[in-house]
Amino acid sequence: MRTNRQIIIAAAITLAGVLCSQYVHAAEHVIEMRNKDDAGQLMAFQPAFIKVAVGDTVKFVPTDKNHNAESVKEIWPEGAAMIKGAYSKEVIFNAEKEGLYFFKCLPHYGMGMVALVQVGKPVNRDKFEEFKAVGLGHTRLIDLLKKVEP
Repeated sequence: MRTNRQIIIAAAITLAGVLCSQYVHAAEHVIEMRNKDDAGQLMAFQPAFIKVAVGDTVKFVPTDKNHNAESVKEIWPEGAAMIKGAYSKEVIFNAEKEGLYFFKCLPHYGMGMVALVQVGKPVNRDKFEEFKAVGLGHTRLIDLLKKVEP
């Protein structure tokens, strides 16, 4: 026979499992900050586009030095925490809200060092229609947007 205390503990454990279930299945993705990607492009994130689920983590790893990863605020999803990593340091992005997240390496933005992370549905896709990224970053962004899934 179970006591009231045992029943309460069992219920609490069950509730905790239900509430945390989305994080149990959360994945960690890695994007490298590189001087050259596998396709030979200079100053690039590898991969430059990934699709993740809400609750996943994206880790930007400084494979080569003197790079960072930070938010492009003009088209960042509303209400999402901005990211600004230090140079040559790992940057962690927690995918907490759906949308498209556009990242740049500040010193190499004009050289095209950009990344696009799709979290769930691209709810802020319309913000990208009139946005113009800097230099080669704009050309690469156009290519990355072709990979976005509805």
